[in-house]
Amino acid sequence: MLFRESETIELKEAVVDDIKKEITAFANCDGGKLYIGVQDDGTVVGLDDPDGVSLQISNMVRDAIKPDVTMFLHYQTIEEDGKEIVAVDIQRGTDRPYYLAKKGMRPEGVYVRQGYSSVPATDTAIRRMIKETDGDRFEAMRCLNQELTFETVKKEFVLREVDFGPQQMRTLKLIDRDNLYTNLGLLLSDQCVHTIKVAVFQGTDQTIFKDRREFTGSLMQQMNEVYDFIDFRNQTRATIEKLLRIDVRDYPEIAVREALLNLLVHRDYSFRASALISIYADRIEFVSIGGLMPGIDLEDIMVGISVCRNQDLANVFYRLHLIEAYGTGMGKIMNAYGGMEEKPTIETTKNAFKITLPNINAKYETGNVSVPRAKSIAGSAGAEKSLSNEEKVLEYARSHGAVTRNDVIELLEVSTSTASRVIRKMVKNNLLKQNGKARNTNYTIIK
Repeated sequence: MLFRESETIELKEAVVDDIKKEITAFANCDGGKLYIGVQDDGTVVGLDDPDGVSLQISNMVRDAIKPDVTMFLHYQTIEEDGKEIVAVDIQRGTDRPYYLAKKGMRPEGVYVRQGYSSVPATDTAIRRMIKETDGDRFEAMRCLNQELTFETVKKEFVLREVDFGPQQMRTLKLIDRDNLYTNLGLLLSDQCVHTIKVAVFQGTDQTIFKDRREFTGSLMQQMNEVYDFIDFRNQTRATIEKLLRIDVRDYPEIAVREALLNLLVHRDYSFRASALISIYADRIEFVSIGGLMPGIDLEDIMVGISVCRNQDLANVFYRLHLIEAYGTGMGKIMNAYGGMEEKPTIETTKNAFKITLPNINAKYETGNVSVPRAKSIAGSAGAEKSLSNEEKVLEYARSHGAVTRNDVIELLEVSTSTASRVIRKMVKNNLLKQNGKARNTNYTIIK
């Protein structure tokens, strides 16, 4: 038999470390054969212990190459020129890309066959192999970065009294069947590469910037920080009708919350472009990457039909009680503006989805109606001072000795997530002290 190296044949005189690269490359491409006991020029030198060589290669492959590729390798001892050599037949694997465990799923760890050599794969080639193996759903694909941490998301799960450990990570599909992190894991990890850019403009166009921020980190961190950023700028106006004082925020909290959650859950994360939030004097615009799912139009969305692009991410948010199982978000946004002249609007393109929330109090800025801000009302004669949410919570804790999250929900008439956010902020600012754990948690005033 004439031995000659080619795209599908590799010759090795003995077992060396580079064999792992050759096997990885063959499994990632169209398969091939590896002959041990044959020099590069085709000279057969033979092996003293072919069975031992086969076992050595088998152990090397099992420990060094991920995912498991052993089922695609077949060993055979053959005799040539009176000498024994080992032929390793490598088939194309079904869980590509295969990579060297110590290097990870990066170009330096993933090899492909190019001519007579095994070379590092490009990022594009790695992504293509992942897509061919895992399908088109971004969140279900294996993540290129397998060195992820989850400190932020762990705190969010603890805050919401939901377990978060290795078993939950598998159930929620942050980890796949091969114990590899998925792209969903990347989105929730501290190393998330996707960001939200928020800009505040003076007036109703983009002529003058007042403030701009780019929020990074885990989606949970971005969710909380972006909401707080908007909430800080969500002003309150007060009107007096007879003896009744009415406080109205520029934007209903429930509408802001649902618009932000929609931006996070329904975004197309296969694009690296940032999601955008623009705050003007008369409106807030939430622009997420990714248009409507195929077969769905705006009328379907408005009547409550929900086809989620990121099903696993939506399930995580559902488990944390951030969203409901059905498409109620748009209905909540519209209901929050019930009785108002201006309503939220929705616009879609092939690759974008925009929700615009009108500023309820914007008309007072134009001079059409003269209504003082809540602060000036509080300072007027005979007017009762308007307490902030934190002051209300402190007053309750002072009079009752302690306060719980459920107390805050009822006291402020807010959602669970908003109540948790208020408490978390007060603990961070050393206004409240946490006592107990899980369902027995309460908070007392720090003296």
